[in-house]
Amino acid sequence: MDRERIAAAVAEILRAIGEDPDRPDLRRTPRRVADLFAEMFGGLAIDPRTYLAGALPEEHGELVVIHDVTVRSMCEHHLVPMVGLAHVAYLPAGRIAGFDRIVKVVDAYARRPQIQERLTRQVADTIDEMLSPAGVAVRFELEHMCMTIRGSRRPGSRVVTTAYRGVFRDDPAWRAEFHAALE
Repeated sequence: MDRERIAAAVAEILRAIGEDPDRPDLRRTPRRVADLFAEMFGGLAIDPRTYLAGALPEEHGELVVIHDVTVRSMCEHHLVPMVGLAHVAYLPAGRIAGFDRIVKVVDAYARRPQIQERLTRQVADTIDEMLSPAGVAVRFELEHMCMTIRGSRRPGSRVVTTAYRGVFRDDPAWRAEFHAALE
């Protein structure tokens, strides 16, 4: 990631809105924004599948749910944050991954310019591809700052997206068990 180019672009944006990027209170702003972007978009340099490549053989055939995973991402339409929670479940079919590995998959996809629908689908598809479970369920509940600070200006509104694979897609009872586990 080219932090120098980002900082130069931010300085130019400050000039374009009528500010002086050399003003004492703004002097470090371009660098700070470049550092912020490097952190928020660091997932672009990561292949999230690598986190699940070392899945372990295990015959645990019961539901695994990781819920209330805090998420912060950037809306690719306005480059403002979307924040909230992710909930991920899978039904192992011979392979499991460490819980932290699942969380790292969520984080790696979230740390990119994103739309919530794609983020949800990417997490589900990666777990499905790498673990080959009987099913995967993913739910994101995010507040979009583009809805909070501009446009409709509805603070506290959350967008919920889901993705189901395998038994969670095909069997309403498994979907119900997933949602019950979130309560």
